[in-house]
Amino acid sequence: MRYLLTYLLIFASILSFGQGFSPILKQYDSYVLVKGFCHTGTGEVIPSSVIGVREGKIALIKNALTYEVVEAEWDTIIDISGKHIYPGFIAPNLTVGLTEIDAVRATNDFREVGLFNPNVRALIAFNVESKIIGTLRTNGVLVTQATPRGGFISGTSSIMALEGWNWEDAVYKQDDGIHLNWPRKYNSSGWWAEPGPSTKSKTYDDHKTQIYNFFKRAEAYAKEKNPDKSDLKMEAMRGVFSDDKRVYFHADFAPELNDIIDFAREFKIKYPVIVGGYDAAMLADRIKENGFSVMIGRPHSLPKFEDDITFAPYELAYKLQDKGILFCIESSGEMEAMNTRNLPFLAGTCWGYGLSEEAAVAAITLSPARIMGIDDRLGSIEIGKDATLFVSEGNALDMRTNRAYLATVKGNFIALTSTQIELYKRYAAKFGLNAKP
Repeated sequence: MRYLLTYLLIFASILSFGQGFSPILKQYDSYVLVKGFCHTGTGEVIPSSVIGVREGKIALIKNALTYEVVEAEWDTIIDISGKHIYPGFIAPNLTVGLTEIDAVRATNDFREVGLFNPNVRALIAFNVESKIIGTLRTNGVLVTQATPRGGFISGTSSIMALEGWNWEDAVYKQDDGIHLNWPRKYNSSGWWAEPGPSTKSKTYDDHKTQIYNFFKRAEAYAKEKNPDKSDLKMEAMRGVFSDDKRVYFHADFAPELNDIIDFAREFKIKYPVIVGGYDAAMLADRIKENGFSVMIGRPHSLPKFEDDITFAPYELAYKLQDKGILFCIESSGEMEAMNTRNLPFLAGTCWGYGLSEEAAVAAITLSPARIMGIDDRLGSIEIGKDATLFVSEGNALDMRTNRAYLATVKGNFIALTSTQIELYKRYAAKFGLNAKP
């Protein structure tokens, strides 16, 4: 038994593993984190907490002011006094692990040819050795939803931990849902600085008919338990009609969102999710009535219409919360893989525009876990859930104080380093600078 005052005493050896991207072998069967300011993800906070972990699961949650840790019951005790502890942040709808350098086509593995590709699985393309992953983990992002792109149905996503020897190690939930890119009803002209008039799309009705027809075929196929001829695309759609798979509708604007709601009702989709949802607040009552949840598009974005207030994307989260809609924050868009490290700061901005601090934490922890159907294992610090969590030296939603101190995935400690950190330390040493670890 060792009583450890700092993370550095535990992991001095870990940081000697080159760049630290290799998974760390299991170190303890049990450990306890004491005296940290715990954000549980459920809205509750414990200013001085005791969090115990056994065999990768959270086994103990107590108030350190009223509970005395028995040293003999734990392999090691870690004092995190003055630091903040959070569930691992979850980044949905991203190509992390599917792309490395946007401008180098050979490193991109997230798009397939064709319009309807539900059988394309992001799961088996996920690269656990992506160097981008290191930059995300140092900001507390420990889980992502690897999502394909392109066409009307781009493929099937999977939920992956940002740690593991291969995709089999990393997978949290395979094939959680299909992603449907709903066509635009109106086309915009001009550019962001000088937007032009919008015109009705001449192909919208035709594209919508194609989507309806594909789903009708898939629905009919799903009713056949033993079809005469197997169809890979139709087989991939079975889960949509047996309520196992989510359907993620990628759309922003009210005309499309209205049509999506009608579509989901016709096909009796049990877990419909809007991804983007710029106009979701306008249709909040109808969205809630029909059981939709919303993944809010990147809040650090410009308004999409000339007459919108500048901070419209910042306050969308609060508007949806006010209407009682389950929502989370996603950060897809330009350079999305590298920008995923900013996910906690997107939540921080929403905190500044209406959300409470703990509601902002939930928007990148428990809420995405609920939307994607993994809240039985992830998203909050609760007894019985996986110990996928991290400790920050300060408030993790503030870029000035988010400094990951230690992190665990499924109870195993992981190295918090990246190519950038290693380069910084190398050249700081070369020029005799006092580099921080």
